[in-house]
Amino acid sequence: MIKIIRRRMRYSVFLLVIIFISCKNTENSQDIVKKHPNIVIVLADDLGYSDIGAYGSEINTPNLDQVAKDGIRFTQMHNTSKCFPSRAVLLTGLYAQQADMHQKPEDFHNSVLFGEVLKSAGYNTFFVGKHHSTDNPFDWGFDHYKGLRDGAANYFNPGLQREGEVMPAQKRYGKRVFAFDDSIVQPFTPPKDYYATHAWTDWAIDLLEKYKDDDSPYLLYLAYQAPHDPLHAPEEEIEKYDGIYDVGYEEIAQKRYERQRSVNLLDERYPRSEPVFPDWEKLSDSVRQDEIRRMQVYAAMIDILDQNIGRVIDYIKSTGEWENTLFVFASDNGASAEVVEIGDGKVGAMDRWSSLKANWANVSNTPFRKFKNFSYEGGTTTPFIVHWPDRIKEGGRIDHTPLHFIDIMPTLVDISGAMYPENYKGEKVYPMQGESIMPLINGESLSRQSPIYFNWRNGSALRNDDWKLVREGNKWELFDMHSDRTETNNISDENKEVFEELKSAWERWAEKMKIELE
Repeated sequence: MIKIIRRRMRYSVFLLVIIFISCKNTENSQDIVKKHPNIVIVLADDLGYSDIGAYGSEINTPNLDQVAKDGIRFTQMHNTSKCFPSRAVLLTGLYAQQADMHQKPEDFHNSVLFGEVLKSAGYNTFFVGKHHSTDNPFDWGFDHYKGLRDGAANYFNPGLQREGEVMPAQKRYGKRVFAFDDSIVQPFTPPKDYYATHAWTDWAIDLLEKYKDDDSPYLLYLAYQAPHDPLHAPEEEIEKYDGIYDVGYEEIAQKRYERQRSVNLLDERYPRSEPVFPDWEKLSDSVRQDEIRRMQVYAAMIDILDQNIGRVIDYIKSTGEWENTLFVFASDNGASAEVVEIGDGKVGAMDRWSSLKANWANVSNTPFRKFKNFSYEGGTTTPFIVHWPDRIKEGGRIDHTPLHFIDIMPTLVDISGAMYPENYKGEKVYPMQGESIMPLINGESLSRQSPIYFNWRNGSALRNDDWKLVREGNKWELFDMHSDRTETNNISDENKEVFEELKSAWERWAEKMKIELE
């Protein structure tokens, strides 16, 4: 009897050991899962370098300012200076020329989107917002896509005139294409309470809620249209900025620059580029009032954008997932000097399509030169914030490493453990062109293996370490970005050998990409 009892005791102890080991293995498995974070990429549209508080703005952006304070601010992340090529580069990790997205928004070729890549690593993949292509992201690896497949639309009503309302100002009435998974909607006429930035956030949160009990990590790519024209915002939001812009261009720009200097985004080596705007006091009263109104609406749009980013953050926090979420924020190009005027309504209203224009765009891009569509820093540089509580333990860092949107795909592959394919949709896929920025997130340095190249219509550039070669039209210039980040001193004559070497390197790249200068 005693032997039987002893055997049973030994067996019970054995079971307890097995259970303990099993529990430890389960815990370890959960730890492994947690190493693959949720990923949220938020992209603004035509947002200037200094347009959020964390980069010098007077506009109220507390949510982005907080993630910047708790994360990392990068000062030299670059896009292509134009909406659809930038988005193509971000999605693919290739230069837009390789994906056949460099001339106009068409179908992608010889590429794979990060939705498909992360899906192969077990991620649920969601895309909400602006795409700017003729492809449907739902067919390119995203479990769900809801948004504007086109480039820009009326924020209040992108579709047909609704009963009892004014005609919505539109570039192509009723022609803008929206997609909801595999359903293409043209025109998309939403309910009367629709405002794009609010609605797209609702769609994103609805998708997160739908999958909240799924143990798989998720990728949310939330690509807003704001603050791209048309300048549209609810009147109560516009009124919040009454009186702010009465002081004019110079005072707003100078204060933004001083804030940038005070937080070490810039130092004394980087003076403001020469302003393009006129003397405020020499403008007529009517012109000043029109300019004030434009900037008020623009500021309201950015304020609303930040509010909605806050809604997404609050939702993720409510699920307990915020610590294990990589949050990224950027803009697809610098502020735009393009001029669009459609309709007779008040600037900011549904029946008027207005743009910011060059003077305020120059302020938005403080301290840099030029705007969207140019290869100077004002066109290609974006505020870039990375926040990841589980990995970034000491927030508030500012990193000056030169980066480009080609670096996003390698970073996602690095983080997720995904395999980047050699073939997709029956086509050979080009290798990734960028570098993972994980070393920078970990507080280490990053050594680029290749220069960064740029080309969009009338502008081109090459960045190699501290040298930048840049073209506008037929004129090439050379800058030392270590001492002259704002591109104020062309040193090509003093450095002819470097100039010719970089120009030859860009030309070899252009030949490989089959680029012909206009």
